[in-house]
Amino acid sequence: MEQSLITAAEAGNFDTLPDIFLMQDYSFHKDVANYPEIFTELTDSGIDFSQFSGGKLADSTVDGKHYGIPFDNGATIMAIRSDMVEKAGLTVEDFKDTTWSEFMELAKKVVDANGVPMLTSSGGSEIVIEMLQSAGASPMQDGEVKLVDNAALKKAIEVYKQLIEEGIMVDYTDWDQYIASMNKGEAAGVIQGCWIMSSIQAAEDQSGEWAIVNMPALDEIDGATNYANCGGASWAVSSNCKNTELAFDFLNATFGSSVDLYDELLPNAGVIASYLPAAASDAYGEASEFYGGQAVYKDIVEFAGKVPGIDYGAYYSDIRSALTDAITNVVQNGADVEAEIQNAQDTVEFNISE
Repeated sequence: MEQSLITAAEAGNFDTLPDIFLMQDYSFHKDVANYPEIFTELTDSGIDFSQFSGGKLADSTVDGKHYGIPFDNGATIMAIRSDMVEKAGLTVEDFKDTTWSEFMELAKKVVDANGVPMLTSSGGSEIVIEMLQSAGASPMQDGEVKLVDNAALKKAIEVYKQLIEEGIMVDYTDWDQYIASMNKGEAAGVIQGCWIMSSIQAAEDQSGEWAIVNMPALDEIDGATNYANCGGASWAVSSNCKNTELAFDFLNATFGSSVDLYDELLPNAGVIASYLPAAASDAYGEASEFYGGQAVYKDIVEFAGKVPGIDYGAYYSDIRSALTDAITNVVQNGADVEAEIQNAQDTVEFNISE
């Protein structure tokens, strides 16, 4: 889809574009900056954007203008094995609303009791970026890269380093091994966008042994929360749309306001809404047997409503790639955290200038 958009924009011919399309959230800033002629602005479409997760909206809002209507939910969850937690003499409640330092003390007990890491992860920069967002700390400010002198980023990398060094978390470069570590009981939990639930639930023999709580908050960082977002997509209207009034009306009547639609999408398509009123519906309040009777979907939408919005600018991919290199050098080569953050800043600034 994205390649089709770029091809149309570079050819200056938008006839091939559909009226409405679904696009990855992290691409909005980049594509609006590079190809603004693709999009129809949605700010005055009649959609009540205040009813959606602020963390999701930030990804498709450029210079205060809306270009996307959030579709799915990427709220970060911490999914943990309740049976492994209980083996350590703890409860799921102990892991709710923790700071990272509090979490690590609890996690060490779970590791000792079960002989497996507390967390599994895939790609260090992803969880670091989730920590960054949970603190509302943008890696871009006023269009400029802000990695250096970013206290939340430094703290997040230090936390990541400690998690790895103390055996609380294992990081896989192979996605299949990452998923297998959950399904085979080789880790007691995972912090990821809520879409990871489908992979967790593939291990049907673990039904009733999982629970979901919010992620830990960064210590000593002003404004730090227990909420973040990872991934997702939003609906956009193309410039090829000949009847924007009808497109706006359609979106307003469906993804922009229909709790009934989201109730249908949840069981039939596995789509968890980022439309906040959906949390009050019967479908979202239904107990999940797999997660020990917890009303997980209601909780996830409530998490989404508390996610801080941050600005990646048009450079999410550049920032994530540079941070991946920095984190690898810190953990594997013992590099200095501040020096690696400076290297990451220099790399992103160089890529932007090209």
